[in-house]
Amino acid sequence: MQHWYAMRTTYGRERKAYDFIVSNGGTAFLPTLFLEKTIKGKKELVEVSRIPNIFFVYGSEDEVKQYAYDNVHLPFLRFYYEQHYEGVRIIKEPLIVPERQIQSLKILCSAEAEDIRIVPEEMVPKFMEGEIVAIVEGEFKGIEGRVARWHGQQRVAIIIQGLCTIATAYVPSAYLERL
Repeated sequence: MQHWYAMRTTYGRERKAYDFIVSNGGTAFLPTLFLEKTIKGKKELVEVSRIPNIFFVYGSEDEVKQYAYDNVHLPFLRFYYEQHYEGVRIIKEPLIVPERQIQSLKILCSAEAEDIRIVPEEMVPKFMEGEIVAIVEGEFKGIEGRVARWHGQQRVAIIIQGLCTIATAYVPSAYLERL
């Protein structure tokens, strides 16, 4: 069965791994944004990863393993693992990201809003009390997530369990629908 897998790289090489996978017929998604940076005294727009060292690959576990364990072309690429306990044993499994979360993340990344925040997994409990909603209007239309308050504003958070939470910019209540 095919899924989206969270993958991690070292030293900011997610673009290199993404390009290799896509050029070899694989399906991947690299969330990026454009930042204005000064390079050699000139301001330029530079595309950077929205989630440092992380991107997503679609396929069966065996297909994705071919990339994750390719020590010739991609020695810096590995699965992002989630851990759980079975008795006293720690079990590590590749993190599977649901299709609806990837679609919501793609919508969020294509939006022009500058006030999008990525929050480490440890801070997720602030968001867990919110209702599950869909955004039905505005530039984030189509995103499903949990209502969250961040910096005093209502937002919608996409929670990728075990990895991070990504919160939209302000979303008015009129744009939300309960699921």
